[in-house]
Amino acid sequence: RCAELIALKDSDIDFTNCTVRVTGKRNKQRIIPFSDTTRLKMSDYIRVRNREIENKGPFLFVKQNGGPLYPSLVYNIVHRRLNSIPTLSKKSPHVLRHSFATEMLNNGAEINAVKELLGHSSLASTEVYTHVSFEELKKVYNIAHPRAKK
Repeated sequence: RCAELIALKDSDIDFTNCTVRVTGKRNKQRIIPFSDTTRLKMSDYIRVRNREIENKGPFLFVKQNGGPLYPSLVYNIVHRRLNSIPTLSKKSPHVLRHSFATEMLNNGAEINAVKELLGHSSLASTEVYTHVSFEELKKVYNIAHPRAKK
């Protein structure tokens, strides 16, 4: 969520365990793992940010003047970046969240794990992401149905 991204502080990042503590809706906290590649990218970002920005507050992601991000700025940044994908009709931060959940589910993640990663309190909220593409259905059919190969 955009609000969760904006609220991230340097102290929420645990580089040793490759996790980030996210504070979601109703001040509910969850721990999200990240890859070693992400750890390296985040370390680089923080090093450059600290060198370039003098009056930085506690927030992980800041504007060029060191101030905190705000929702419309995040939206504009994401929208600009996603404009390079001509086949994408919607270009918002939520598209990234939706893509993350869909990819996780399409690659075999359990729906309860995706629910936890997204910070949903209800499984029904996560089920929105369970739409399956026709190609995915064909793949599952061809693998699982006993007569598919005939």
